Amino acid sequence: MYQRLQKLLRGKTIERTPEAQQRVDQQTAQLTLYHFPACPFCHVVRRQITRLALKIELRDIQQSRVWHKELLRGGGKEQVPCLRIQEGEKTRWMYESAEIVGYLKKRFDEKQQKP
Repeated sequence: MYQRLQKLLRGKTIERTPEAQQRVDQQTAQLTLYHFPACPFCHVVRRQITRLALKIELRDIQQSRVWHKELLRGGGKEQVPCLRIQEGEKTRWMYESAEIVGYLKKRFDEKQQKP
């Protein structure tokens, strides 16, 4: 499973025009990743975030009891990584690293987007 995730991360870091990056930054303001540094699946997700040049807030649940409780209260599980996606008044909690990587790639990788 971990090797399959690593294959998804191949490729160079995306470079965007300042205007395009600003649009992406506005969209990523609605995303938060709950994680902890030693988790290998969290590492895979953080690498995807870096490769896609995304500004997503990272919340280390081992460093903050507030964020840990927030994850449990909102998502219902203590599992990381977890991507919180704010869509207007609705909040989605995405837990599986492969699903998170795929979501980010589909949404923010220009090669994956259709014209």
